[in-house]
Amino acid sequence: MLITFSCTAYANVTMFGDVGLQMLKMLGHSGKVPGAILAADIPDALIQLKTSIENEQNITAPNESEENEDDIKEDTVSLMNRAFPLVELFTAAQKAECNVMWDYTD
Repeated sequence: MLITFSCTAYANVTMFGDVGLQMLKMLGHSGKVPGAILAADIPDALIQLKTSIENEQNITAPNESEENEDDIKEDTVSLMNRAFPLVELFTAAQKAECNVMWDYTD
C-alpha cells in the first residue's frame, strides 16, 4: 500500500503506507486516508511535523559511546530523510496557499 500526497504547488509525494500514516500522525492528523488539510491549516501542520521530527530524532539518536565497532550496523533511512519530501511539499503549499490532499495509490 502506498499513500500519495498532492497539492497544486508541488510534485506528488508517494510514500509507503506505514511511513505515510506515521507522517500524518506527526502532522497532528487522525491518519485517515483519503484526507486533506486546508490551506489555512498548513502553517500549523508544518510546524507540528517539523517539531515531531525533531522530537523523534532526539529520542532515537544513537549514543556513540555505546556503539561497538564489531557490531553490524544496519543501513536505515532516518526519519528526517523520509520526511524531507513531505516537508518540501507542505512548504510549497504554504507559500502558494493551496490545500494538501492524500489518498491510497495502487
